[in-house]
Amino acid sequence: MADGEAHNDAPIVIVGGGAGGLELACKLGRRLGPQRVTLVDRQLFHIWKPSLHEVAAGTLDIHQEGLSYEMLAHDNGFVFCYGALTGLDTARREVAVAAVHDEQGQELIPARTLTYSELVLSIGSTANHFNVPGAAEHTLSLNQPADAEHFRLRLLKLLTAAELRKSAGGEGRVRVVIIGGGATGVELAAELREASQVHARYGFRRLDPLRDVPLTLLEGADRILAPLPEKVSASATALLRERGVEVVPRCRVARITPEQVEDSEGRIFPADIVVWAAGIQAPPLLAALGLPVNKGGQITVTPTLGVVGVAHVHALGDCAACPMADGRLVPPRAQAAHQQASFLAARLPRLLRGQAVSDKPYVYRDHGSLVSLGTRSSVGSLMGNLMGSNWFVQGLLARTMYVSLHLMHHQAVLGTLRTAVLAFARFLVKRATPLVKLH
Repeated sequence: MADGEAHNDAPIVIVGGGAGGLELACKLGRRLGPQRVTLVDRQLFHIWKPSLHEVAAGTLDIHQEGLSYEMLAHDNGFVFCYGALTGLDTARREVAVAAVHDEQGQELIPARTLTYSELVLSIGSTANHFNVPGAAEHTLSLNQPADAEHFRLRLLKLLTAAELRKSAGGEGRVRVVIIGGGATGVELAAELREASQVHARYGFRRLDPLRDVPLTLLEGADRILAPLPEKVSASATALLRERGVEVVPRCRVARITPEQVEDSEGRIFPADIVVWAAGIQAPPLLAALGLPVNKGGQITVTPTLGVVGVAHVHALGDCAACPMADGRLVPPRAQAAHQQASFLAARLPRLLRGQAVSDKPYVYRDHGSLVSLGTRSSVGSLMGNLMGSNWFVQGLLARTMYVSLHLMHHQAVLGTLRTAVLAFARFLVKRATPLVKLH
């Protein structure tokens, strides 16, 4: 029996339930049905990654925001497989999925092997510490929902300890240093400042948000949000400084200890908690699987998102090094993952049926970028290369458009009616609960 015939009945397997992987699973599941589409993820629920800074600050409840993969699988017609990818046999078209254990180490689900007809890898990215001494040991990164929740609980403990010291007549401060002035670092700084002011009204009344919860944002480039237009960067810098965030450009971090951050010029930034948001890389697992990767660990793919030199395997999102016409790589943005999911959703069913497919490449469309600066404001540029120019937006308009991006993602996986109901329900819940999560 030919290799293609041997795998005719195998499903399309998608590894990674982030923005792109989940949207692809939903699109294909609704079209092909659960016998033909399987999604593998190491988490039980999905959270839109651009909102992790809100989870970290406590302004978004992870238990209300999370969408169950089992629920999404039922509603969209795909099969969900819980577990982490551990191995890949491209000759046999098989992926190995790790066993799942409980907190005591008891095995709940055994290790499994899945056969695929076509495989899509969409496992996102992780922090790149650039070999800075102490960075891996003494910083937190917002790679996954668990990381954001860990930061939130750590911050609450530090705030509680500072409040107790203040009540005993001592000094109480929680110094937060964020390394990296990209979208994640900027959004986290703005959200934390807003959250610290709310914390002062909920049980931490002795702490002055500006004096006792100092926030420092360190950026190695000449300005924060360096890839975006200078007007966006200048506006974000001004808004952060107005809110008491110390923005330090041209700061090359040289060493991190449990108590401080040191830069290449010898400057010291005392810190009780440090967040690393200075760069990303693809998970090291990809190279270990024997796939072709670039210096950043991303899988090298063709313009049609097929893995170079590996048949029946595709990649999208942050983990894929996809070339553009000018030689640059598609940037690691949620909008790129969304577009790539749509591209493969049209391509994969034809491959599954053995039909001819076009060599027309995926083309990245830059719709601009928006950066959240708290619940009331955002800044950004719109249109990007669609019109050959950038439109600067800020304030309530930008914030409304930023929120709409989240709702558009929900619409892709939940449908219009359920997204509207969920948005209204969360609006009501926010008026009946504290503005930050306190437990």
